[in-house]
Amino acid sequence: MRKIEETQMDQKREEIIQRLVKEGVFKLYGKQLYELPLYALMKAYIIRTE
Repeated sequence: MRKIEETQMDQKREEIIQRLVKEGVFKLYGKQLYELPLYALMKAYIIRTE
């Protein structure tokens, strides 16, 4: 079985998802966090931290 390497973008995406989950956010725009692109996750995270 091949091992899939995570890129820095994947790691950043996971980090943002974990921070949003800690704040009680499980869905955005009617979708699960894992279904959203990095840009949408970053936007939501920045809005929540301001």
